[in-house]
Amino acid sequence: MNVGMRLIFMGTPEFAVPSLARLIEDGHSVVAVFTQPDKPSGRGNKMQPPPVKLFAMDRGIPVYQPARIKNNEEVRAIFEEAAADACVVAAYGKILPGWLLPIPRLGCINVHASLLPEYRGAAPINWAIARGEKKTGITIMQMDVGMDTGAMLARREVDIGPDETAPELSVRLARVGAELLGETLPRIAQGEIQPVAQDDSRATYAPILKREDGLIDWDMPAREMANRVRAFQPWPGTYTLFRGNRLILWRASEVAATGSEGVDPATITGIDKTGITVVCAGETVLHIEELQVEGKRRMSARDFANGMRLGRGDRISDSAGR
Repeated sequence: MNVGMRLIFMGTPEFAVPSLARLIEDGHSVVAVFTQPDKPSGRGNKMQPPPVKLFAMDRGIPVYQPARIKNNEEVRAIFEEAAADACVVAAYGKILPGWLLPIPRLGCINVHASLLPEYRGAAPINWAIARGEKKTGITIMQMDVGMDTGAMLARREVDIGPDETAPELSVRLARVGAELLGETLPRIAQGEIQPVAQDDSRATYAPILKREDGLIDWDMPAREMANRVRAFQPWPGTYTLFRGNRLILWRASEVAATGSEGVDPATITGIDKTGITVVCAGETVLHIEELQVEGKRRMSARDFANGMRLGRGDRISDSAGR
């Protein structure tokens, strides 16, 4: 029978909630939760609390939202007074300073959404999809001062669906991460796991997303573009500039190249009830099903084309490349 541990939890988005829930379900005592500060969001820019904060407050767990961790003596005092067995981290969103890591008896344990050492960094789910990976997974790791460089304690592989978006994959990986955490944590406490060092020579990186990552380069092959449409949802979105406005693609896929020979990228080659076909690099063809003019509602590509009076040979971008 597992004995409940005394834990600190650090996490922010919806991805982290199942891991926190699993810790509570397994009978561990979560004595403190750290999450990012509330941020303005939505219409009116009202301050919105992170999902982890809402979940923790509903269960009466003390919540802390420091703007910074480095050189924060209040955070140090909370950690020292907590006398926790471990700190569990899942998509917290801040780099932890070296002085904090050894304060819990078993250190800090991270739930990372990739098969390390691949996709170290802040956006592993997005970049795995953007780069056309067929598989990804969850790694439970012992945190050190590097960026996702610590020794691995457990890994679980997950297939990426051919049409799966980043939000959809995030939901599945959050569930897998919670399961693997629940299975692994008692074994860590009992000394049953031998940490495995990462092979740094195999490391790849998943940097934090920037707005410009979503800007379409029409000199990109259709398959890569379709992957980015799936990967960069809900933000920054995969978009082009059309008549001075951002045009965001929500559903798109590569289709067989017909009628694309000698046609410039970003040129429409067909419009039917299923959507718009557009030429990309190498005479590959992208089929766009759903899109959105920034600030307006999402709509079918066909309705957009009809409303804009677009036809074969017209361009769907203001520029030849970006």
